[in-house]
Amino acid sequence: MKAGWIAALATAIVVLAGCQRQTDNLVEFGGHVFVFNYRVAVATYLVTLNKKAPIPDGSVAIAEFENPSGGDPLVTNEKIYPFWDKITIQSPAVHCVKKDRPYVVNVRLVDAGGKTLQSLQTKVISSVDQSVMPGKPLVVGPFYNKNPEVFKADGTTDYDTKDTCPST
Repeated sequence: MKAGWIAALATAIVVLAGCQRQTDNLVEFGGHVFVFNYRVAVATYLVTLNKKAPIPDGSVAIAEFENPSGGDPLVTNEKIYPFWDKITIQSPAVHCVKKDRPYVVNVRLVDAGGKTLQSLQTKVISSVDQSVMPGKPLVVGPFYNKNPEVFKADGTTDYDTKDTCPST
C-alpha cells in the first residue's frame, strides 16, 4: 500500500511540473523591420511582439530605438491591452538608416506600478539605405495631392535627395 501511495504522489508531482510555465517570458519578438514610406518621405522601425502569457492590466511596452542619426535613443511607450495577441511598436521617424548596419532595439514590459516584467533586445538591419527615399514628401494633405515643392508647375521635379547624414 505504501509503495502505491508513493508512486501516485510521484506521478502527481510529474504531472503538476509539466503544467508549469517553462519560461518567464511574457512575449517574444515576432518580427522587426525598417519601414520606408516614400510617399511621405518617412522611415520608421516596426517591431512586433507575440504574447506568450497573460500580461497584467495597465502594463506598457517601453521601446528604445537606436537613433541612426546619432544622439540619444528614440523612446516610445505603447499601452498593452489584455486582449492583444500581438503588440506592435513603431518608432518616431528616423533619418540616416544605412544598409546592412545593425541597429539596436531594447524593449521593456513594465507593469502599472513601474516594475519591469521582461526585457528584450534585438537588432534591426535594413536591406537598403535611406538614400532611396526622397528628401521631401511626394504627397501632401488628406487627399495625397502632389507636393508642389517636388512637382513644380513648370513640369520639373525636385526630390531633394542630397545626403545630410553624418559619415560613419
